[in-house]
This record gives sequence, structure tokens and C-alpha cells, in this order.
Amino acid sequence: MATWCCVKNCGACCYLKPTERPELEEYLSPEEVKHYMSLVGADGWCINYNHLSKECRIYSDRPRFCRVQPDTFKEMYGIEPEELNEFAIDCCQEHIEDMYGEHSLEMLRFNHAVGINSGFQR
Repeated sequence: MATWCCVKNCGACCYLKPTERPELEEYLSPEEVKHYMSLVGADGWCINYNHLSKECRIYSDRPRFCRVQPDTFKEMYGIEPEELNEFAIDCCQEHIEDMYGEHSLEMLRFNHAVGINSGFQR
């Protein structure tokens, strides 16, 4: 069984352009929407995303909405803890495909890290 994990040097989820996430107000509080918007750079990427290393500069202090945790996903999306693994894998694959492509190195690395060994599975 595949098990979700965050894969370093990816950063696909750090592309925050609001038009890519039109339902922000549905799962973030007004304060969180304001914070989210303050993180969006002119290019649509999070201002804390390091493009060279493909890492978050504030990873240990990142906002709640950037964390893949059972309580956060239940609150924000109504995802039950037992559904989180599959949901998170699907979300990551979707973001990676959008940012880098279905057959990208990032997708191959993610699938390998979570235990999906045969290419793209969504």
C-alpha cells in the first residue's frame, strides 16, 4: 500500500496562485485567506519558496494550511483521518502533474517515495 510523505526538492504545492485555488474561502478562515494572499509572490509562487533548492524557507514554521496532518485536513476539507493518505497522494500527484508534468522527475521521485513503483497512478 502506498503511504504519503512529503518529498524534498519538489515544491509543487508551493505554487499558490489564487486562480489555481478558487475555493480558498471555503476551507480557510478570513484571517487565513489574508495570510495566504500575503504569501503569494508576483509569479504565483510562495514568497518563502526557494526556487534553487526547491524547499520552503520556513518549513518548520509554515502555516496550518501548508501542513498535511489529520486534524488540519479534517477541519479544512472534511477528510477523515483514514482517508488522508489516499487524498494527500492524489493531491500531490495532481499538483506535481500541473507544475512539472505527468512523467517528470518530480512525479517519478514522489511515486517512488510513497511506494508507487509503476509510473503515474491517479
